[in-house]
Amino acid sequence: MARIRTVKPDLFTNEKCAEVSVTAVLTFVGLFTQADDHGRHRDNAAIIAGVLWPLRAEHTAVHVEDDLQQLTDAGLICRYTGCNGKRYLHIVGWFEHQKIDKPSQSRFPACTDHHAVDRCGPCQRACTKTVEPPPTPPRSFVEPSESLPRTLDLPAPPAPTPAVTGNRLPVAQRDSPAGPAANPRHVNQKAAGQNTFGEPSPTAPRTVREPSAPGSRILDPGSSFPTGRTAPDASVSAGDLVGEYVASCQERPPGDVIGHLGRIVKKLLGEGIAPDHIRAGLKRFGEIQGHPSRLPSLVNDSMNPGAAGLARPGFRPNVPAHTAWTNPVDAAAAYAEEL
Repeated sequence: MARIRTVKPDLFTNEKCAEVSVTAVLTFVGLFTQADDHGRHRDNAAIIAGVLWPLRAEHTAVHVEDDLQQLTDAGLICRYTGCNGKRYLHIVGWFEHQKIDKPSQSRFPACTDHHAVDRCGPCQRACTKTVEPPPTPPRSFVEPSESLPRTLDLPAPPAPTPAVTGNRLPVAQRDSPAGPAANPRHVNQKAAGQNTFGEPSPTAPRTVREPSAPGSRILDPGSSFPTGRTAPDASVSAGDLVGEYVASCQERPPGDVIGHLGRIVKKLLGEGIAPDHIRAGLKRFGEIQGHPSRLPSLVNDSMNPGAAGLARPGFRPNVPAHTAWTNPVDAAAAYAEEL
């Protein structure tokens, strides 16, 4: 639930805030209103984009993820994994800048690096748990299990009993002593349904026969229209593209700029964007400069140079636009045929 928070004037002269982009500062201020009374929030770019940028369609979850990464690099927020295995973040220096009257208990796990002694929401006390993999049993066994044998050593089935004629019993039953102990066939005899089956199981194996390719099978998630995008060229890496950009510069750019560009280029290659479009975006970025977060928009300009509006399948560009009706200057000439 959103809350009313305070913003100090020192925020606008903070050197750490000056290291990040303007949109990252807005995301940082917006987190004040969404974090709980202990400065904690879910580390999910899609959720944060939905509550902070609902009316800015151009600022998507990808841009919010870039804002969060900038804030993390500047030391303004801390992203961590809680004791329940989920991702969270907290605002560094929250208790020094926010004075909460009667703070409520946090439902989120505490950061063990900064708030190890604070109360953890799931633990209801100081968090001492460590993230462990779930105890899911494997689907197949490499070695045979020692608890149960592979086959049951059952005795041979008894011979068919000859038919009884009159009051006389068969010779085998007449001569054998009475009682279950006298017949060793009844000792450790198994119940019905425990015999082994000789034919193999018709169930198909769980192993995948075809080789699995890295990356997502859906190259453009969230789009209801096919884009025709193919997988990127595996021979071109993000380091190669950024290296070409650095070589074209007169002076070597700062390390933060190169690292930021490398992360963005790697993300664009993972989306299946052709390296030629990324090269064009880097070339345009070298001409106009600015913050590295502008690179995706420059790559989009290279991919869609003549795109205008939000045209979709079924759009008819040849249909003339609607023209508002106006009174004719010469009514007699305009309606000569109808008068």
